[in-house]
Amino acid sequence: MKQSIFTIDYNIALTSDVYKMRLIGDTSDIKRPGEFVNIKLDGFYLRRPISVFDCDEEAVTIIYKVVGEGTEYMKTLEYGAQLDVLTGLGNGYDVDKCGDKVLLIGGGVGVPPMYYLAKKLLEAGKTVSMIMGFNKKEEIFAKEDFEALGVPTYVTTVDGSEGIKGFVTNAMDMVEYDCVCTCGPEPMLRAVYDASKTTGYYSFEERMGCGFGACMGCSCKTKYGNKRICKDGPVLVKEEIIW
Repeated sequence: MKQSIFTIDYNIALTSDVYKMRLIGDTSDIKRPGEFVNIKLDGFYLRRPISVFDCDEEAVTIIYKVVGEGTEYMKTLEYGAQLDVLTGLGNGYDVDKCGDKVLLIGGGVGVPPMYYLAKKLLEAGKTVSMIMGFNKKEEIFAKEDFEALGVPTYVTTVDGSEGIKGFVTNAMDMVEYDCVCTCGPEPMLRAVYDASKTTGYYSFEERMGCGFGACMGCSCKTKYGNKRICKDGPVLVKEEIIW
């Protein structure tokens, strides 16, 4: 974990309530896709944990949804503003263990970490497919980013206004895979768990206090004992998950 000051390069709207922010600063402690950053906001006691959408040597990019006062404040921040950020948090996806034909599944704001993972899997010579799930057409974001990587991308919407009508599980039989990597709300994760035919890696969303394992506020039970989502997760192996 590293604490650094980052400078906002841009902070733009992707949908009515989803924003994309690029932060210039020291990214050296971000080691794996699936990790998150924890952002300090003026006037707020707790930091905001946000997954990494993309990362390079000079900047980290995040995508976040406005769901409360903290993220409502974040969307007002402009070019040049500085933020205190903790990086290198969480146990991300191990690309070497992800199989050769990897199916990525993201639901809503569970989509962003799948992009950085897709890039790393492709760099490792893996075959990658992506399923993204939303409630309706107006909520869709980042589809073109995955397509620009050459990743076959399937969109599902609950109301059928775009792509395949239904949930992400309705598209799983369209893809050949030997491993699933997924992130999203827990009901979606459980549905993917039940529908998948292989091992997989599941990234859980959880409310966090400290974000680095000290407060124990995000602990969950697994087949191998209690684990902290912020430090031992957020990525858990399918075979250890207890619902």
